[in-house]
Amino acid sequence: MSIIQNLPFEWLVGLRYTRAGRRSGRNSFISFISLISMAGIGLGVAALIVVLSVMNGFQKEVTDRMLSVLAHVEVFDARGAMPNWIAAAAEARRNPEVKGAAPFVETQGMLVRDDVLRPTIIRGVLPEQEPNVSDVASQVKRGSFNALQPGSYNIVLGIELARALHVNLGEKVTLALAQGQATPAGVLPRMRSFTVTGIFEAGHNEFDSALAFVHITDAEKLLRLDAPSGLRLRLVDMHRAPQVAQDLKRSMSGDLIMRDWSKLNANWFAAVQTEKRMMFIILTLIIAVAAFNLVSTLVMTVTDKQADIAILRTLGASPRSIMKIFMIQGALVGILGTMLGVAGGVLVALNVDVIVPFIEHLLGVQFLSKDIYYISAVPSDLRWPDVFKIGGVAVVLAFVATIYPSWWAARVKPAEALRYE
Repeated sequence: MSIIQNLPFEWLVGLRYTRAGRRSGRNSFISFISLISMAGIGLGVAALIVVLSVMNGFQKEVTDRMLSVLAHVEVFDARGAMPNWIAAAAEARRNPEVKGAAPFVETQGMLVRDDVLRPTIIRGVLPEQEPNVSDVASQVKRGSFNALQPGSYNIVLGIELARALHVNLGEKVTLALAQGQATPAGVLPRMRSFTVTGIFEAGHNEFDSALAFVHITDAEKLLRLDAPSGLRLRLVDMHRAPQVAQDLKRSMSGDLIMRDWSKLNANWFAAVQTEKRMMFIILTLIIAVAAFNLVSTLVMTVTDKQADIAILRTLGASPRSIMKIFMIQGALVGILGTMLGVAGGVLVALNVDVIVPFIEHLLGVQFLSKDIYYISAVPSDLRWPDVFKIGGVAVVLAFVATIYPSWWAARVKPAEALRYE
């Protein structure tokens, strides 16, 4: 209480006006409008926090699932093959940021089963070294990744690809490659039968429906290569992939081409960032509308308090002090609304994994279909810098909304205001 009593009188009056509103019907109405403004700011802030958290969670979830299959950095020899890949892998691992390396061969083909055809990315790998750069071996739901042996012509399919081909473990699929062979009848595609020995599920529909693994020796024979196409690297910190790729290009010998994971999916990440910026702008407009409701609230308060303003002026209060009173009142409404919105938004963002399934169960719907989206659950990744930025924007908008009504209050003339009192 003593702290409040020691505040400047502008703060005391501003706090009193913020809490007032039960003595008359007019004051009660003004307080109601003020509460609506506060609730609007809080709702806008909470909505923006939840939406950005869900978008961050979506981006993080998809990125993690993509990088469980993709390498952080891919290294290619400009000549098309890398016969000295063992030495190149040793060079790459000298960089402290590189924690794993493995050779690979990759091509595109068509998998055929009866009358079903599916375009597929065929990746030749060494099963014993692939865990160094991806999580595919641990994602195998049926069969075994280690069944990929040289000369066995076994294949591990994504779960959606296996479903599309109606194939199970032990059954055969035919791989047709575009690199054909010339015959008297024309150029025919190169074809080879493979036995399905494993089915993996990465949780990312793009890979589950279009990716298959074979042994690197079998892939080299099919493509008539003498060596792997390049190296796949896994880093300690995936976010440093562009910088590490540049460092490796300078430190490794040979004419090498580096490609990091962010370039492989540049369009997708650019689209996500654009969507986040647009959602921030759109939902900030909601906060702006609620904040500028304070204009009408403060204008009504100034009209109702003209006699009080006149008395304060006659007692020696300066126009600047009058302006400060109403700016304090509006800013307090904005700050309280922002605090409520931040509390509500953070609470919801941290419990999206509980709230969304409850709503889905209650309404009998599914918000994200795995057949359409990359994931089937709504993720959330609350980032405190976003929370602080949203709260700061809301407070600034509320403060800006107080400027005109406060300036108008400071221009009230005491004689005119008291004429009819």
